[in-house]
Amino acid sequence: MKISAAVVEKVGAPFVIKNDIELAEMGPTDLQIKMVASGICHSDEAIRKGDASLGYPVILGHEGSGIVEKVGPQVKNFTVGDHVVLSFYSDGTCDNCLKGIPTQCRSYAKYNLSGVRANGTDHFTENGEHISDMFNQSSFTTRTVVNQRNAVKVDKKLDLRKLGPLGCGYVTGSGTVFNTLQPKPGQTIAVFGTGAVGLAAMMAGKISGCTKVIAVDVVPERLALAKQLGATQTINSKEEDPVAAIQKLTNGYGVDFTVDTTGIEPVMLQAINALAQGGTAALIAVTAQNITMSSWNDLCTSDRKVVGVNMGDSIPQVDVPRLIEFYKLGMFDFDKTEKFYKFADINQANNDSVTGKTIKPVLIIDEAYQPE
Repeated sequence: MKISAAVVEKVGAPFVIKNDIELAEMGPTDLQIKMVASGICHSDEAIRKGDASLGYPVILGHEGSGIVEKVGPQVKNFTVGDHVVLSFYSDGTCDNCLKGIPTQCRSYAKYNLSGVRANGTDHFTENGEHISDMFNQSSFTTRTVVNQRNAVKVDKKLDLRKLGPLGCGYVTGSGTVFNTLQPKPGQTIAVFGTGAVGLAAMMAGKISGCTKVIAVDVVPERLALAKQLGATQTINSKEEDPVAAIQKLTNGYGVDFTVDTTGIEPVMLQAINALAQGGTAALIAVTAQNITMSSWNDLCTSDRKVVGVNMGDSIPQVDVPRLIEFYKLGMFDFDKTEKFYKFADINQANNDSVTGKTIKPVLIIDEAYQPE
């Protein structure tokens, strides 16, 4: 089947929409999805500019939402017409998957970051030549084929255009708090960077009962939105030292938890230094930058911990529906971070994401779609 897709030909190249991309045939447990929309994530930009690589040319996108057009003969729990959000793929059979930790699937990198399908075949080709995929989905396409384990069924009454980012950015930020840090009511958290991932983490901290939910950024408009979404305090780190400000807000102790979504070296160190004794920092940005610290002076003497978290330690089929329930209750207003763009304007949307003009750009791929 011929489809249209946004292709990055080489490192640093812009997106080019091509109309002659050949989509792979379905397997027995696959779904063919007509894409409705896709969020743009900073991970897409990291791969486009070469901070990470899946091989080029590549079709990016991993925050897709769409409608099931076909189902394979061994597919369970999905039918034609279902609305779905797409997320990462895990095999469901390795020891970590069986423990309920699919983000630690033994073949996670092979399945999601190798540029080919889980069975090793090409997902997309052009004139018979390989094009790399992403997350076994590649959502910057008009249609894609995914395994049923990539998909999460969602309520048809909701606006499908808004939901795609639940499959990565929002589930990563919120899952880092809900699944990994697991703050108790009355504890405190600071989030560095109030993009989509950071705001999701912040809202999860509020839902978890943290009495101080501190948002740190350099953009006043983002800090104002953070306040609307539940931040108890905001700190403009361009105007004041965030570590000192956080300590002042916490009787000089620091916070129990921090989440860094910036991936900027000095900011990651601030996230560690803002911790109270026994605190934990989650550094979750896709970044090429590194940090240098003293394991003894910076961590051991205060019993601090630094953790990395992949995809919020989430189980998409559990976590995405949970976020939707919080959304329906008015507790997780993720759509306030979104702005819609036409698929043809993907380069502008991506640039607006990079510059911070738009927190979460969402590409509308099927402009004929109307919410029920």
